[in-house]
Amino acid sequence: METVLVVDDEPTIRDVVVQYLRREGFATLEAGDGDAARELLEREWPSLVVLDLMLPGTDGLALCRWIRDRSQLPVIMLTARGEEADRIVGLELGADDYVTKPFSPRELVARVRTVLRRGVAANGLPEERVRFGDIEIDAAAHEVRKRGSALKLTAREFDLLLFLARHPRRVFSRDQLMSRVWGYEPAFDSGTITVHVRRLREKIEDEPARPRYLETVWGVGYRFSP
Repeated sequence: METVLVVDDEPTIRDVVVQYLRREGFATLEAGDGDAARELLEREWPSLVVLDLMLPGTDGLALCRWIRDRSQLPVIMLTARGEEADRIVGLELGADDYVTKPFSPRELVARVRTVLRRGVAANGLPEERVRFGDIEIDAAAHEVRKRGSALKLTAREFDLLLFLARHPRRVFSRDQLMSRVWGYEPAFDSGTITVHVRRLREKIEDEPARPRYLETVWGVGYRFSP
Protein backbone atom coordinates (compact mmCIF):
# COMPACT_ATOMS: atom_id res chain seq x y z
CA MET A 1 0.00 0.00 0.00
CA GLU A 2 1.36 3.41 -1.00
CA THR A 3 1.51 6.03 1.77
CA VAL A 4 0.83 9.72 1.13
CA LEU A 5 1.80 12.48 3.55
CA VAL A 6 -0.65 15.42 3.40
CA VAL A 7 0.79 18.70 4.71
CA ASP A 8 -1.71 21.56 5.01
CA ASP A 9 -2.53 23.94 7.83
CA GLU A 10 -6.26 23.97 6.97
CA PRO A 11 -7.87 20.99 8.76
CA THR A 12 -10.88 20.93 6.41
CA ILE A 13 -8.72 20.61 3.29
CA ARG A 14 -6.51 18.05 5.00
CA ASP A 15 -9.51 15.95 6.07
CA VAL A 16 -11.10 15.98 2.60
CA VAL A 17 -7.83 15.01 0.86
CA VAL A 18 -7.17 12.24 3.37
CA GLN A 19 -10.68 10.84 2.99
CA TYR A 20 -10.41 10.70 -0.79
CA LEU A 21 -6.95 9.13 -0.67
CA ARG A 22 -8.07 6.45 1.79
CA ARG A 23 -11.17 5.75 -0.30
CA GLU A 24 -8.83 5.04 -3.24
CA GLY A 25 -6.71 2.61 -1.23
CA PHE A 26 -3.85 4.84 -0.02
CA ALA A 27 -2.50 4.91 3.50
CA THR A 28 -2.10 8.47 4.80
CA LEU A 29 -0.05 10.57 7.18
CA GLU A 30 -0.92 14.13 8.19
CA ALA A 31 0.89 17.27 9.32
CA GLY A 32 -0.51 20.75 9.97
CA ASP A 33 2.72 22.69 9.48
CA GLY A 34 6.19 22.38 8.00
CA ASP A 35 7.98 21.68 11.28
CA ALA A 36 5.63 18.82 12.16
CA ALA A 37 6.03 17.42 8.63
CA ARG A 38 9.81 17.46 8.90
CA GLU A 39 9.73 15.73 12.28
CA LEU A 40 7.45 13.07 10.80
CA LEU A 41 9.70 12.60 7.76
CA GLU A 42 12.68 12.06 10.04
CA ARG A 43 10.84 9.07 11.54
CA GLU A 44 9.21 7.50 8.49
CA TRP A 45 9.28 7.96 4.73
CA PRO A 46 6.05 8.00 2.68
CA SER A 47 5.65 7.27 -1.03
CA LEU A 48 4.66 10.87 -1.89
CA VAL A 49 4.04 14.23 -0.21
CA VAL A 50 1.09 16.54 -0.94
CA LEU A 51 2.50 19.86 0.24
CA ASP A 52 0.78 23.21 0.71
CA LEU A 53 3.15 26.11 -0.01
CA MET A 54 1.68 28.51 2.55
CA LEU A 55 2.49 26.93 5.91
CA PRO A 56 3.21 28.34 9.35
CA GLY A 57 6.75 27.80 10.61
CA THR A 58 8.82 26.09 7.94
CA ASP A 59 6.99 27.00 4.73
CA GLY A 60 6.32 24.66 1.82
CA LEU A 61 9.21 25.89 -0.31
CA ALA A 62 11.71 25.39 2.50
CA LEU A 63 10.32 21.93 3.21
CA CYS A 64 10.46 21.03 -0.48
CA ARG A 65 14.11 22.10 -0.55
CA TRP A 66 14.80 20.04 2.60
CA ILE A 67 13.21 16.97 1.00
CA ARG A 68 15.08 17.41 -2.29
CA ASP A 69 18.42 17.73 -0.50
CA ARG A 70 17.84 14.23 0.89
CA SER A 71 15.93 12.27 -1.73
CA GLN A 72 13.86 12.19 -4.90
CA LEU A 73 10.64 11.63 -2.91
CA PRO A 74 7.77 12.78 -5.18
CA VAL A 75 6.16 16.08 -4.16
CA ILE A 76 2.87 17.58 -5.36
CA MET A 77 2.42 21.21 -4.32
CA LEU A 78 -0.86 22.88 -3.40
CA THR A 79 -0.90 26.56 -4.36
CA ALA A 80 -3.35 29.47 -4.42
CA ARG A 81 -4.20 30.99 -7.79
CA GLY A 82 -2.09 34.11 -7.21
CA GLU A 83 1.09 32.26 -6.26
CA GLU A 84 2.55 31.78 -9.73
CA ALA A 85 6.04 32.94 -8.68
CA ASP A 86 6.11 30.53 -5.72
CA ARG A 87 4.81 27.75 -7.96
CA ILE A 88 7.67 28.29 -10.40
CA VAL A 89 10.18 28.33 -7.53
CA GLY A 90 8.68 25.08 -6.27
CA LEU A 91 9.13 23.44 -9.65
CA GLU A 92 12.69 24.77 -9.78
CA LEU A 93 13.33 23.13 -6.42
CA GLY A 94 12.22 19.81 -7.88
CA ALA A 95 8.51 19.45 -7.12
CA ASP A 96 6.95 16.93 -9.50
CA ASP A 97 3.58 18.60 -9.97
CA TYR A 98 1.22 21.20 -8.55
CA VAL A 99 -2.51 21.64 -8.04
CA THR A 100 -4.13 25.06 -7.73
CA LYS A 101 -6.65 25.81 -4.99
CA PRO A 102 -9.59 25.42 -5.05
CA PHE A 103 -9.15 21.96 -6.54
CA SER A 104 -11.10 18.78 -7.16
CA PRO A 105 -10.09 16.05 -4.67
CA ARG A 106 -10.63 13.47 -7.43
CA GLU A 107 -8.20 15.35 -9.68
CA LEU A 108 -5.63 15.47 -6.88
CA VAL A 109 -5.91 11.72 -6.34
CA ALA A 110 -5.49 11.19 -10.09
CA ARG A 111 -2.35 13.36 -10.00
CA VAL A 112 -1.02 11.32 -7.08
CA ARG A 113 -1.53 8.09 -9.03
CA THR A 114 0.14 9.54 -12.13
CA VAL A 115 3.21 10.80 -10.27
CA LEU A 116 3.63 7.53 -8.36
CA ARG A 117 3.23 5.48 -11.51
CA ARG A 118 5.88 7.50 -13.31
CA GLY A 119 8.16 7.42 -10.29
CA VAL A 120 8.41 3.64 -10.14
CA ALA A 121 11.71 2.37 -11.56
CA ALA A 122 10.14 -0.55 -13.38
CA ASN A 123 7.15 1.42 -14.65
CA GLY A 124 6.57 -0.60 -17.76
CA LEU A 125 9.50 0.84 -19.68
CA PRO A 126 11.49 -1.60 -21.77
CA GLU A 127 14.80 -2.68 -20.33
CA GLU A 128 17.07 -0.61 -22.49
CA ARG A 129 19.83 1.95 -22.36
CA VAL A 130 19.91 5.09 -24.44
CA ARG A 131 23.36 6.60 -25.01
CA PHE A 132 24.21 9.94 -26.54
CA GLY A 133 27.64 11.50 -26.19
CA ASP A 134 28.70 11.31 -22.55
CA ILE A 135 25.12 10.78 -21.31
CA GLU A 136 23.60 7.34 -20.66
CA ILE A 137 19.95 6.73 -19.75
CA ASP A 138 19.18 3.38 -18.12
CA ALA A 139 15.40 2.95 -18.44
CA ALA A 140 15.20 -0.20 -16.31
CA ALA A 141 17.23 1.30 -13.45
CA HIS A 142 15.55 4.71 -13.85
CA GLU A 143 18.99 6.27 -13.82
CA VAL A 144 20.94 8.82 -15.85
CA ARG A 145 24.72 9.03 -15.85
CA LYS A 146 27.03 11.68 -17.23
CA ARG A 147 30.62 10.58 -17.79
CA GLY A 148 29.90 7.68 -15.46
CA SER A 149 28.52 9.76 -12.58
CA ALA A 150 24.85 9.41 -11.61
CA LEU A 151 22.73 12.55 -11.94
CA LYS A 152 20.00 13.49 -9.46
CA LEU A 153 16.84 13.79 -11.56
CA THR A 154 13.28 13.90 -10.33
CA ALA A 155 10.83 11.34 -11.73
CA ARG A 156 9.35 13.98 -14.05
CA GLU A 157 12.75 15.11 -15.30
CA PHE A 158 13.71 11.52 -16.04
CA ASP A 159 10.48 10.82 -17.93
CA LEU A 160 10.81 13.98 -20.00
CA LEU A 161 14.44 13.28 -20.92
CA LEU A 162 13.75 9.64 -21.79
CA PHE A 163 10.73 10.55 -23.92
CA LEU A 164 12.67 13.13 -25.92
CA ALA A 165 15.71 10.85 -26.25
CA ARG A 166 13.48 8.09 -27.64
CA HIS A 167 12.26 10.49 -30.35
CA PRO A 168 15.50 12.13 -31.52
CA ARG A 169 15.26 15.20 -33.76
CA ARG A 170 11.48 15.27 -33.54
CA VAL A 171 10.04 18.58 -32.34
CA PHE A 172 7.33 18.48 -29.66
CA SER A 173 5.25 21.43 -28.56
CA ARG A 174 4.75 22.13 -24.85
CA ASP A 175 1.16 20.95 -25.11
CA GLN A 176 2.27 17.70 -26.73
CA LEU A 177 4.84 17.08 -24.01
CA MET A 178 2.29 17.88 -21.31
CA SER A 179 -0.05 15.32 -22.85
CA ARG A 180 2.50 12.61 -23.72
CA VAL A 181 4.74 12.81 -20.63
CA TRP A 182 2.51 14.27 -17.90
CA GLY A 183 -0.71 12.70 -19.17
CA TYR A 184 -2.66 15.94 -18.78
CA GLU A 185 -4.87 17.85 -21.15
CA PRO A 186 -3.05 20.47 -23.27
CA ALA A 187 -4.99 23.24 -21.51
CA PHE A 188 -2.96 22.54 -18.37
CA ASP A 189 -0.26 25.15 -17.64
CA SER A 190 2.49 24.17 -20.07
CA GLY A 191 4.90 26.61 -18.40
CA THR A 192 5.75 23.56 -16.28
CA ILE A 193 7.56 22.17 -19.35
CA THR A 194 9.75 25.27 -19.60
CA VAL A 195 10.83 24.89 -15.98
CA HIS A 196 11.65 21.19 -16.35
CA VAL A 197 13.61 21.71 -19.58
CA ARG A 198 15.66 24.41 -17.86
CA ARG A 199 16.36 22.13 -14.89
CA LEU A 200 17.35 19.27 -17.20
CA ARG A 201 19.75 21.51 -19.11
CA GLU A 202 21.41 22.53 -15.87
CA LYS A 203 22.03 18.87 -15.09
CA ILE A 204 22.99 17.31 -18.43
CA GLU A 205 24.45 20.15 -20.49
CA ASP A 206 28.02 21.41 -20.14
CA GLU A 207 26.78 24.87 -21.15
CA PRO A 208 23.08 25.20 -20.29
CA ALA A 209 22.86 28.55 -22.07
CA ARG A 210 24.12 26.87 -25.27
CA PRO A 211 22.47 23.45 -25.09
CA ARG A 212 23.92 20.62 -27.10
CA TYR A 213 21.14 18.10 -26.55
CA LEU A 214 17.88 19.82 -25.50
CA GLU A 215 17.24 22.37 -28.22
CA THR A 216 14.54 25.03 -28.34
CA VAL A 217 12.77 25.38 -31.67
CA TRP A 218 11.41 28.91 -31.34
CA GLY A 219 7.68 29.21 -31.76
CA VAL A 220 7.25 25.43 -31.82
CA GLY A 221 8.73 23.61 -28.83
CA TYR A 222 11.70 21.37 -28.01
CA ARG A 223 13.65 18.56 -29.60
CA PHE A 224 16.40 16.21 -28.58
CA SER A 225 19.50 16.28 -30.79
CA PRO A 226 21.80 13.30 -30.18
